[in-house]
Amino acid sequence: MKIIGTGSALPKEIVTNDMLAGFLDTSDAWITTRTGIRTRHLQSHETLRDLALSAAQAALVSSGVQAEDIDYLICSNVANSYVSPSLGSILLGPLGCCCPTFDLNGACAGLVYSLDIADSFLKTGKARKILIVAAEEPSRFCNWHERETSVLFGDGASALVVTEGESFVDFRLTGDTHTDILYYKRSMEATPYDRVEEKTTPLVMNGREVFRLAVNSCIEDIDTLLERNGKTPDDIELFLVHQANLRIIDCIREHLEQPKEKFPTNLQNYGNTSSASIGILIDEMSRAGELKDGATLVLSAFGGGFVTGAALLKWSQINY
Repeated sequence: MKIIGTGSALPKEIVTNDMLAGFLDTSDAWITTRTGIRTRHLQSHETLRDLALSAAQAALVSSGVQAEDIDYLICSNVANSYVSPSLGSILLGPLGCCCPTFDLNGACAGLVYSLDIADSFLKTGKARKILIVAAEEPSRFCNWHERETSVLFGDGASALVVTEGESFVDFRLTGDTHTDILYYKRSMEATPYDRVEEKTTPLVMNGREVFRLAVNSCIEDIDTLLERNGKTPDDIELFLVHQANLRIIDCIREHLEQPKEKFPTNLQNYGNTSSASIGILIDEMSRAGELKDGATLVLSAFGGGFVTGAALLKWSQINY
């Protein structure tokens, strides 16, 4: 499998740390030193459908593939206003695609999970051209009266078009049950037979435990991938890690004993955009000519569950 098209989209509303300090007990220094985040893009007039559609259209244009030639649409999405139909179904008509689709909730690792599934579909001949869209609005999961989670997130979407090829070398996915450290719970409609009280709970995060699991899991994923494929960290040109927290990325980088320039970041501008983050980074870097043809890359992501995903690949240059 190889990536032949990329796209991304962000809301127009840019919110700085100082703007948040206007109504939260926080400051630019408090947020920046703990996370590395300085600004984030938040939905105001846009919907998640708008962002997903823009990212998908950009990916199709850059790939040179017509919408009607897409064989499968995979959407990575934690939650949105619609429980049904799926985000993929909502996008098919406006995109002009006529193909099977489904949504995948792999939390912040959803893009890597989607890539692994797409790779399997391509290898078994179930599809030849697949569009992957990761669209997230985590700002709408938070309690905006407290600072612990609301300052962390931004909204956004990314998209990739993939087809047959030999770019992706290996994947490693993991999962475990740690629902108590990171969750967002929505109540269902009541029935006359309910015996269990339900209520919506804004995003709850045990930051210390999430930090520990994220660092340890990503290190294990990357170490395993490299060892399995006879490579060392020095053989990798770039490590594209889920853009959640600069301190997490730095801990992973220090374990691998690699320079900062091999761990590019954009979280300072966008915050944590959940499963869209790695795709946004890929799109920006590819369009800027910062992903060189033949470069060996590692993708690594982690998210609520607790789930992780990592991939080893050789980049194929895209002409925009």
